[in-house]
Amino acid sequence: MNPTDEQTAAADAFAAGAHLSVQAGAGTGKTTTLALLARTTKRRGCYLAYNRAIAQDATARFPNHVLCKTAHALAYAAVGHRYTRRLNAPRRPAWQTGQALGLSGSIRIGDRDVPQRALSNAALRTVTHFCHTADDKITRHHVPRLRGLEDNDLHDELAAYVVPFARKAWIDLQHPEDGAVRFDHDHYLKMWSLTQPVLKADYLLLDEAQDTNPVVEHIFLAQRAHAQLVMVGDSAQAIYHWRGAKDIMTGFDGHHLTLSQSFRFGPVLAAEANRWLRLAAAPIRLTGTPAVPTELGTVTRPDAVLCRTNTGAMAQVMALMAAGCSVALAGGGDSLRALALAARDLKEGRRTHHPELTLFPTWGDLQDYAAHDPAGRDLQPLVHLVDTHGVEAILAAVCHLAPEPHAQVTVSTAHKAKGREWPCVLIAEDFARTNDNRSNSQTGAAAPPDPVDDAEARLAYVAVTRARRRLDLGGLSWINDHSDGGPELSEPSAQRETPARKYLTSAHG
Repeated sequence: MNPTDEQTAAADAFAAGAHLSVQAGAGTGKTTTLALLARTTKRRGCYLAYNRAIAQDATARFPNHVLCKTAHALAYAAVGHRYTRRLNAPRRPAWQTGQALGLSGSIRIGDRDVPQRALSNAALRTVTHFCHTADDKITRHHVPRLRGLEDNDLHDELAAYVVPFARKAWIDLQHPEDGAVRFDHDHYLKMWSLTQPVLKADYLLLDEAQDTNPVVEHIFLAQRAHAQLVMVGDSAQAIYHWRGAKDIMTGFDGHHLTLSQSFRFGPVLAAEANRWLRLAAAPIRLTGTPAVPTELGTVTRPDAVLCRTNTGAMAQVMALMAAGCSVALAGGGDSLRALALAARDLKEGRRTHHPELTLFPTWGDLQDYAAHDPAGRDLQPLVHLVDTHGVEAILAAVCHLAPEPHAQVTVSTAHKAKGREWPCVLIAEDFARTNDNRSNSQTGAAAPPDPVDDAEARLAYVAVTRARRRLDLGGLSWINDHSDGGPELSEPSAQRETPARKYLTSAHG
């Protein structure tokens, strides 16, 4: 395929030796562009891939003088191989690790008892958060916020107690042969970063730069003195801030270019994507490929149903199974199974070990928190799912999930769908807004809808750009009536049907 003008411009800037930041929209061929750059030179290159599968694919696509690895693979070769024995250690409960570190009792913070299990889990999560940063030592801001202790003063009290144990855990991890803390791959990546490594390459290519962990950013930017730096990504797809990822593209000191021609979909879907890009204040707009006939409209048999939350995804799985469909869940059902088991513990009067729910003594306490505490609103779908279907039905549904190649439909969160595509996509109803039909308490007049914030727009952009042939806006159809939505770009909204209802209607003619 002949390179586009934008790809040619990137190749020219690369040949001139410029440090590059390339904003590449959905489906614009970013990896193809990086491979094009690599083929213009015989210099030694290093391509930093987002995950192992991408690295393996890139090895086949890039010339031999480019090393295609994940940051973890480079760190393992330098440091991690010394810890092979600990990497193969069996799993152990966090509370046992906490005991080995000297964390033996519970404490009271505010009006809540924080059990030893919760404290142990918090100490280990503190180490994990530290490993994702560019910091050189563990401090209070690495301590996770626990449900029920969101207040700053309460969190500071928790952090003062947890930090010494987290530092003790980090010391434990330095021993290659054995230790109390289970060793994982992020530990040796952080250790490698702290050695200030120098990569033996003339240029570096960083993929998915909008979701770079600060620890990888630190390693990448530190090579600037001796290597040409090229990063590619899509700032509008930066949807992992909540787990420590950082978009390092927009503030990068270098030449900024764009890839805006999408080969995944046609002009109609590009226009829909641009609506969300505008709302996200993104630095790019997309152009669709006229030869790709993508449509917006009702999808009765989707290849994928994309949801906003894990619990929303589980609700879709159960509805589709009830309609007789074979269903796959992207990423598997382990996280949902863990939440269901935690709910069962609470409903049976036992505390749970699940880190999100560990401070709640009963299911009633969790219901009250989700219903009345603003910090617990995101738990409302879980509570509703359990109260509606019951724990056993959820666990049974997880057991009946099909592998994706054998499923009629794949259910996924938008987060897990990033980097993927399907012919026909339906946006699930948990993307719908619930507060846009409010009225003014004094006048009774309709209140204006809440504005669309950046994070909401970015997630919607990721969701709508997964389709190749047809997109059903579904739960995002509210944007057509929103003051921020601009002109309608899709079919007029009709009465919405659930995926299960659509399948049943189709099956019965």
